[in-house]
Amino acid sequence: MAIKEFKNVKEVVGPLMLVDKVSGVKYDELVQVKQADGTVKYGKVLEVDNDTAVVQLFESSQGLKIDDAKVVFLGHGVELSLSPDILGRVFDGMGNPTDNKGAIIPEQRRDINGSPLNPVARDFPSEFIQTGISAIDGLNTLVRGQKLPIFSGSGLPHSKLAAQIARQATVRGDNEEFAVVFAAIGITFEEAEYFIEDFKRTGSIERTVLFINLANDPAIERISTPRMAITAAEYLSEELGMHVLVILTDLTNYAESLREISAARKEVPGRRGYPGYMYTDLASLYERAGRIRGKKGSITQIPILTMPENDITHPIPDLTGYITEGQIIVSKELNLRNLTPPIDVLPSLSRLKDKGIGKGKTREDHANVMNQMFSSYARGKEAKELSTILGEAALSNIDKLYAKFADLFESEYISQGFETNRTIEETLDLSWELLRILPTSELKRISSENIEKYYYKKE
Repeated sequence: MAIKEFKNVKEVVGPLMLVDKVSGVKYDELVQVKQADGTVKYGKVLEVDNDTAVVQLFESSQGLKIDDAKVVFLGHGVELSLSPDILGRVFDGMGNPTDNKGAIIPEQRRDINGSPLNPVARDFPSEFIQTGISAIDGLNTLVRGQKLPIFSGSGLPHSKLAAQIARQATVRGDNEEFAVVFAAIGITFEEAEYFIEDFKRTGSIERTVLFINLANDPAIERISTPRMAITAAEYLSEELGMHVLVILTDLTNYAESLREISAARKEVPGRRGYPGYMYTDLASLYERAGRIRGKKGSITQIPILTMPENDITHPIPDLTGYITEGQIIVSKELNLRNLTPPIDVLPSLSRLKDKGIGKGKTREDHANVMNQMFSSYARGKEAKELSTILGEAALSNIDKLYAKFADLFESEYISQGFETNRTIEETLDLSWELLRILPTSELKRISSENIEKYYYKKE
């Protein structure tokens, strides 16, 4: 594409720059701002109105001299250099390597603003991804090609949960290649160091691509970071036939940047000041996950977002819930009781869990056990609440068993720690161990064949 140069900088306000009398410039185009002293700043086109372009700089406009600035429109959007060598590498939010291992020699370059998958070309998600976390694998199963967000609150250990999933996640099968693309958006330097060191310590960095955008980086860079990650995942999936898990944390920081840029452009605000197009914008990220019929690879997404004021009706989790297939809820109450990871399984939901379990995928008793565990835990929590109000004497013998089940379920099943990696077989065996607290007459959601095979199984 043709490179166009203009010297008509009319005004600079904060990170925004107005360039007059331009032609042939398009939305989202990458821009270089060259100064007389040789320094170069980068930005992208936010808006084109007749012959005026609004450019958002990727860095501070401090020191920029309007008179001698030359604006170069590069004719393409922000691109990412791609090759198989991206695995094991650490990049900043704009795709520049930060691990002192040199630049990537690209086999291809891709515009980060890819397209959502064509619904007609989609294949239905149906294969199990093992995270090693019982609360997810056993009860809210993750399936290849799914979008399953984690809803957390401020101060909760979602960073540790994200690192644990990235470290432990795997697909079953001998010839399946698996990779993780991890994008940290708007995080502190300490959090960035934690993620990098954790991946290095466990060796999982070899199959991981990291994109780290720090809190002091410009807002416009935060808009690019998740798109960088998804573009890298698309390359690994389409070109190398890999199954890729994309973890995006924290998407609340992304949405805040979207609001900041929208306000700078003086757009009409929507709910809570967020732009009215935030639903469409989030969908442009989430809908790039999935499986394409006839192709080997797949992209599975786990977006992580902190709910402002722990409000699940806030626009960010609310819109995310409409687009994705369920949610995993990180609970403040369980965290205060030192249960790790503090996943509250009852309000959590994976809408595709039934598609990824059963014989040949996990185990034939999985669906029965999952339903029974949900039911028993819900009744156990009711029994414990009744005991708190009326005293334990008010409970029947069977209610006391359910209360005992709920206590052990939380302390042994949910609270496995951030370092324990359980196979699905270990999770299901632990489920049966807990269900043996109850008499078989209470196991109404389990077939007699499975009761015979697993309930009476000698340890």
